Formats: sequence, structure tokens, C-alpha cells
Amino acid sequence: MPLLVLLFIVVPIIELFVIIQVGGAIGVLPTIGLLVAGSITGSVLMRSQGRSAWRNFQAASNAGKVPAREVLDGALIIFGGALLLTPGFVTDALGLLLLLPPTRAIVRRVLIGGVAKRMMGPAAFAAGPAFRVVSRRRAPAPGAPGRTQRSDPFAPPGDDVVDGTAHDVDPRRLP
Repeated sequence: MPLLVLLFIVVPIIELFVIIQVGGAIGVLPTIGLLVAGSITGSVLMRSQGRSAWRNFQAASNAGKVPAREVLDGALIIFGGALLLTPGFVTDALGLLLLLPPTRAIVRRVLIGGVAKRMMGPAAFAAGPAFRVVSRRRAPAPGAPGRTQRSDPFAPPGDDVVDGTAHDVDPRRLP
């Protein structure tokens, strides 16, 4: 309920306030022109970023990878475009942040972190890692002397093999 109140009551009131302030400062026609220009710019930017996200999605799918990042980028682009098409300066600013790749990456990271915390629960993050790598050795380059035979014949080619030892650690004994 509070989210719906925020979306349908508070955001339009803030938008109206900002539009009135801008209109009082620069005039009615320039304000309307800015709102129309923002919507047009948003649709053009959404189209170009959407095409880019679609190409990245297809490339990840063709490479045999799970296109999770690309799907999330596509959803953020659609949401950002919807915000840009909504009349108002505040929603335009938020939509622009979602359409620009650097800020979209930050939003994506925050969303993924929030989802991971919800899925695993706060206790998983409070206790720290459940294991530590005690020793590790870098795998030799392909074709180099000392290269060992791959233990997993079904692993994708080009993956480095890293030998290591892991020990279970009691989270209560972590520093």
C-alpha cells in the first residue's frame, strides 16, 4: 500500500510542483517545449539502448551463456523509457539514469545485491564466507610445460584450471 501511495499520489504532486516552479522561472511555452523534448529524446534513447541490449542478449544466448544481465538491462531500459515518456522533470531524470549504461550498471548492481540478500537472508551475509581458500596455484598457459589434462571434458574450452584447497570454517570463529 505505501508504494502505491508513493507512485500515484506523492510522485505526481512532486512533478506538478517542479513543473510549476520551472514554468514560473522560464515561462509556460519553454516548459512545455522541454517536456515534449524530453519525451522525444527519451523515446530515441530508449530505442537505441533497447537495440543494444537486444544485440547483447542475442550474443550471450549464441555463446551459450545465461543472459541474466542482458535481461535485467532490457527491463531497466523499458522502465527508464516509460519514466522518460511520463511528463515531468523528476521522472525524466530518473528515466535518463536508467537509460545511460554507466548509471544503469550501478542500479543493476544494487538490484542484484538486494535480491541476493532477500534470497539468502541476512544471516548469510552477517556470518561472512563459509570457506576460505588456503592455497592456490595458477594454471599454466595452454601449451606450456606442466599443463595438466582437464579434469572436466565438458567444461567450455579456454577456461583456466585452478587447483586449490578449501576448508570448512566455522563462521563463529571468523575474525
